[in-house]
Parts: sequence; C-alpha cells; structure tokens
Amino acid sequence: MSASISNCVKQVINRSPFINEMLVQQLISYSNLSRFIQPKVEQMYGATVKLPAIVMAVRRYAEELLENEAGKIQRGRIDYEINMKTNIYDVNLVRSDSFVSRLSALYDEVKPQKGDFLNVSIGSHEISLSVSDKFRSAVDKLLSDEEVIHRKEDMVALTISFSGDFLQTPGILYMATRKLAWEDINLTEIVSTMNELTFVIERDDSMKAFEVLQSFFDEAL
Repeated sequence: MSASISNCVKQVINRSPFINEMLVQQLISYSNLSRFIQPKVEQMYGATVKLPAIVMAVRRYAEELLENEAGKIQRGRIDYEINMKTNIYDVNLVRSDSFVSRLSALYDEVKPQKGDFLNVSIGSHEISLSVSDKFRSAVDKLLSDEEVIHRKEDMVALTISFSGDFLQTPGILYMATRKLAWEDINLTEIVSTMNELTFVIERDDSMKAFEVLQSFFDEAL
C-alpha cells in the first residue's frame, strides 16, 4: 500500500479523459463512478477499500477539478479566428536526410499568400506533411524513394489564429483537444506554433469540429 486511497482514485480517474470530463461537467454520480472504479482502486491500493471512502475521494477530487477549471476560465481577452482549408493531402514518413534536403523544392512551389496550405513537422524519427491536394503529384514525386508510414487525401485543416494574451493562457491545447475528443472527433495531425493551432481531421468531422472549437473559444475565452 504505497499510495493513499485518494491518490489511487486520482490516478484511475486521470487515466480516462472522458471520466475526467464528466466530473468537470458534473454529469456523473459520485456513487456510481466510485462503484465502477472500485476494483481498479483496490488493485492499485493493494487491499480492500470501502465504497464510502472512494466516494469521499471522488467528491474531493471533483471539487479540485472544478476549482482548477474555474481558475482557467478567469483569463484576459484572447482574440481568435478559425480558418478551414479543404482538400488536404496528409503524409507521414520515416525521416531521412534525402527528403529533408528536397523539401526546398516544395517550399518554392507552395504559395501560402495565395491560399495554398503547407505544414511540415520534422521529428527525430518521422516527418509529417500536410499540403493542399493540388501539390499531391509533386509530393508523391519527392516520396518515390522514401518509407511512407501513412498517407491520406481529402482531409481538412482547421487553423485557429490567436492574438491578444494567448501566450499567458495555459492549457489551450489541452482543453481544445479534450473538447474534440469528447465529441468523438479524431485528430490526424496537430500542428502548433506560437500563435497558431492547426488540426488536420477527416472531412466528415470538419463542420462538427468547427462548431465545437468556435463554441469552446467563445465560452472559455
């Protein structure tokens, strides 16, 4: 019994973002939740735990979550704009120096100032690339000798551009992705810069995601 009942309850709840969200939204009964998580709490605690003790721990943690949520919402004004780009070609591949060296050709061809879309994220082992579909043939040519992990066409990119006190507002990415997950919207790519946040998603989810994000930012910010 290296952890307290309270800590065990917190760990079990934090493993599920949906349970966490239901507590914040006050959509779940403490007793029903406690009964549901009791076996996992006992397994983690290493001994039998009475249900009232779990209910008390759940209640206290719910109050803590609500207090934290209220604190997050008390922020300065953040202005934002959501832009949607359709017909996005999304590719993930194993990182290689050869592909990185050829990216300049794509940068020369894509013109964001004319409405073209391009996002490239270079990781330690992989590269993700999202680009307007009209450049698909050019991208496929660059990929001819590369190890492609995933590629998908007809995607949509939702970009939230922020201004105002954005840098002093913690938790924006977490809260936005939590809202989308709650609505069962899968995120294929997440691209974040200093003042922009882009989600690449399925076309079928695009309008729902737009509405969810707009509602969230209007209410929370």
